[in-house]
Amino acid sequence: MARIRAKLIGVADSSEHLIESLLLLAVSEQGLESTGPVDLAALAAAELAACPQQGLTVVRTLAPLTVPGDRTLLGHLLRNLLTNAVRHNRAGGRIAVSTSAEGELTVSNTGPVIDPADVPGLLEPFRRRAERLHTTGEGAGLGLSIVASIARAHGAELAAEANPAPEGGLTVRVRFPPTGEARTSRPPGLRGPADVRSEE
Repeated sequence: MARIRAKLIGVADSSEHLIESLLLLAVSEQGLESTGPVDLAALAAAELAACPQQGLTVVRTLAPLTVPGDRTLLGHLLRNLLTNAVRHNRAGGRIAVSTSAEGELTVSNTGPVIDPADVPGLLEPFRRRAERLHTTGEGAGLGLSIVASIARAHGAELAAEANPAPEGGLTVRVRFPPTGEARTSRPPGLRGPADVRSEE
């Protein structure tokens, strides 16, 4: 009975997570009803502090970055990126999180080596690198697609690339349009080095 109870609780939790993820995806696809200035560097620091890091090395490069947007949705964007970076890492691995004053958020992790041809599919709903195992804590394959949807809602451009061996893993960049520029479906890419770096 205890095993059956634990199994039912696990199934219920998984279903609840899937429903919440689908609702979030639907909301972000509808665009933003209202926006305000969001301190993305501070939000990234807060989400990092709340994210279980499982003994991983975390490198922070958080330059001041404020963007117009929905704080709740941007919090989900960061949370999904960090959860993905932890879940698909390796023992003794690393996560690097940076924001730049030029408008770019970057989250990178070590992990399994990914075929570059597989990366675009990881941004699609219900797609994952490995087959579904139906284990506790397993994602629904919506994390990066939700990130892409929230980025689009903010007029930001998302780019993901596989990191080469031996470190492996994935680097995801979200480039926000310049402050005051109207949101578009394809904002120009922004580049620039972050100017604050700390390592823990």
